[in-house]
Amino acid sequence: MNRKTSVIFYVLSFYVIAQFIWWTYHIFDLSTQINGGEIDQRYIRMLIGEGAVFLSILFFGIWQIRKSIQKELKLSERQNNFLLSVTHELKTPIASNKLYLQTILKRKELSENQKRELIEKAIKENERLEKMINNILRASQLDHGKIELNTKRLNVVPVFKELINRWRETNEDRNIHFLCNKDELLFDVDLGALEMILNNLIENALKYSDENIRVFLDDKGEKIIFGVSDSGEGIPLKFRKDIFKKFYRLEDENVRSKKGSGLGLFIVGELVKLHGWDISCKENEGSGITFEISLRNE
Repeated sequence: MNRKTSVIFYVLSFYVIAQFIWWTYHIFDLSTQINGGEIDQRYIRMLIGEGAVFLSILFFGIWQIRKSIQKELKLSERQNNFLLSVTHELKTPIASNKLYLQTILKRKELSENQKRELIEKAIKENERLEKMINNILRASQLDHGKIELNTKRLNVVPVFKELINRWRETNEDRNIHFLCNKDELLFDVDLGALEMILNNLIENALKYSDENIRVFLDDKGEKIIFGVSDSGEGIPLKFRKDIFKKFYRLEDENVRSKKGSGLGLFIVGELVKLHGWDISCKENEGSGITFEISLRNE
């Protein structure tokens, strides 16, 4: 709650309470005058009882209004950060693609290999742009409950391997490990949703970690667990309850150092919830963070 809103809210709340006390006093004083200066104990008990109920309701209402205003202000702040982030994220690939294409057109002496390299960079920037737009659309659909899962019983091991290989091809300088000791592990899942969950978790790990990324999948008997672990800086405990909220980012967008829109983990959390699974964020021994998703093994 900003300062101006706080002042107005607390002044109005104080005024309402003060008026209640003032009129209670006058009602009590008037009753005493009507009874010739005598105090009717039954009337006092009734007045105190009704006054206590009214004050309780009033304080509860004030608390709820304050809580609602704070929630809206935090959402508004996150939305503002999101707009700043998206503006930056949209401008970067567009400007890069423009530069690559202008270079190809203007510099006739470029070799075929150089042209190919520039085109590949432009395609990569375009894929990044497409991924961000897809995240925005998917987040909007999730927010309005417009996504229906098409779940099928699948052997997910090949799905994990294929997806991880794609990430390795585009991130050759990074170590992305897959930890799974089985060739077959079946559970009911929407394939597109599973890929989006893994893509967002891996992208998040690559963004905040400079070392090893571990994608794991394991059968624990009564349940199956999978997720992504990194060796980055981690997430402070006080922020972990908010990281699955829409538009939430740990950094101030005005001094941001990492790419992103604050939608990736929101999408992950909502898709996990739609499947009826559980997700947790755990600190690793040493450094980094692990996002672990668990589901019943049926």
